[in-house]
Amino acid sequence: MGALLHYVLKPLSLIGALNWGLVGFFKFDLVAWIFGPMTIWSRLIYAVIGVSALIWAFVWMFSDDSADNNEYSRRRN
Repeated sequence: MGALLHYVLKPLSLIGALNWGLVGFFKFDLVAWIFGPMTIWSRLIYAVIGVSALIWAFVWMFSDDSADNNEYSRRRN
């Protein structure tokens, strides 16, 4: 799950957050600009980013923090 989380879910969530930041600050929807407003492709992108954010939230809520801390301390030493 670590590779999926690191290489897929985090970047997708970051893309979604950046898109929402652009919408909030500049009223500019990057996904709609690239793929067209509410086309099948833009809706697919929104859905994939939304599902990745949900999976990320569940992993974050139900993860064992002690295992994460031990892995982090092993990497540092």
